[in-house]
Amino acid sequence: MTTFSGKVALVTGSTSGIGLGIARAFAARGAHVLLNGFGNVEAALADVRGAASEPDARVLHHPADMSRPSEVDAMMRYADDVFGGVDILVNNAGIQHVAPVEAFAPERWDAVLAINLTSAFHTMRLALPRMRDKGWGRIVNVASVHGLVASAYKAAYVAAKHGLVGLTKVVALETARTNITCNAICPGWVLTPLVQAQVEARAASSHLALETARDELLSEKQPSGQFVTPEQLAELVVFLSSDAAAQVRGVAWTMDGAWTAQ
Repeated sequence: MTTFSGKVALVTGSTSGIGLGIARAFAARGAHVLLNGFGNVEAALADVRGAASEPDARVLHHPADMSRPSEVDAMMRYADDVFGGVDILVNNAGIQHVAPVEAFAPERWDAVLAINLTSAFHTMRLALPRMRDKGWGRIVNVASVHGLVASAYKAAYVAAKHGLVGLTKVVALETARTNITCNAICPGWVLTPLVQAQVEARAASSHLALETARDELLSEKQPSGQFVTPEQLAELVVFLSSDAAAQVRGVAWTMDGAWTAQ
């Protein structure tokens, strides 16, 4: 099994869902882990600490609001001060807002772009100098199938995720002659709390059973009829951070139940 003993993994948006699964996977492989996010922080810390495979591995949390560049800067300085820098950066923080373009509130557009795209720019620009000093680094940006294809009513999310895929390629080119890699993963439907809320809203509005609402949601986009799991995505991130993936650079790797194969 790939180990990351002594490495430091920062996962943004990691107190639940995909990010928590990724953080848990790195702890299980010996890494120090810095969590970030809101919600039940103590439960997330206990979860990841419980997965840690090395007794000396530290699991800490920073409460940076990823929409605020000054707080992102503070988080990266904290990682430098406490851990000596970030070796593995996973940009996972994200929010969603759904509305037609003509009704899309400008402040919601700004918020989605700030968290889903601009925060990744800031973490990467601040992490890269220390990675270059160390001569090693891994960056994985959690994009989406919506970084490759579009869906109606998700203008800001689709724009941000397409932008994140493009930014990933730029950083991959700029680090191509180094031992730093930068890649994106593009999940389809994953049963996170955010998606569960969408299932419940569909069930309530259409007077459907939860199972029926879930099946309808999947059937519209994801031919496999199954959700991707956070654990599956975590294993993909672990692979992209391993030596085996040293020449995987600038990809937008789908895990989407054949959504983008259509």
